[in-house]
Amino acid sequence: MFEEQGIGAASIEAIAAAAGFTRGAFYSNFKSKDELIIAMIEDHVERTIRRNLDLLARHKNIADFIEALKTMDRSRQDPLGRSPLLHMEMILFVARAEKRRPELAERLRARRKLIADIVATTSKNSGKNGSPDPTWTGAIVLALEDGFRLHRLIDPQTTPADSFLRAIGDLQRAMGISSR
Repeated sequence: MFEEQGIGAASIEAIAAAAGFTRGAFYSNFKSKDELIIAMIEDHVERTIRRNLDLLARHKNIADFIEALKTMDRSRQDPLGRSPLLHMEMILFVARAEKRRPELAERLRARRKLIADIVATTSKNSGKNGSPDPTWTGAIVLALEDGFRLHRLIDPQTTPADSFLRAIGDLQRAMGISSR
């Protein structure tokens, strides 16, 4: 429902009906649309972390890990993985709700930690010492991903779907941390 209509236009009644529930059933699970959005973001972050840790367990160096990301079908994962517009809309929706920002910040920190863990693990596995600070790298990578996601929404003709991963590969090579 959110993918089709956007967060603002999707009513509780429409959301419940699309899920095959009554309005009462919706409210027995969620206090508000805000709470549903937070639950969706939590689910997305948990899925992302699991998926990436599974990839990391199979692809120990950065080049192999990035190649695995490139070949993974992210469109099947979850609504936020499928819809960059919905992903950005949810982030902005929660960011506008000042009392909800701490919840969004928790998810953001979890995503940064995931990337920091990937950077630390792949650096260690490739024998690289003195690699960039994994925590700061996590922040940079997420900002880059969100930026390309937004650019793709605005100008898909000049922002290819693989822009983010191409940029990561370019940065990796420029920093001399390619293992290939």
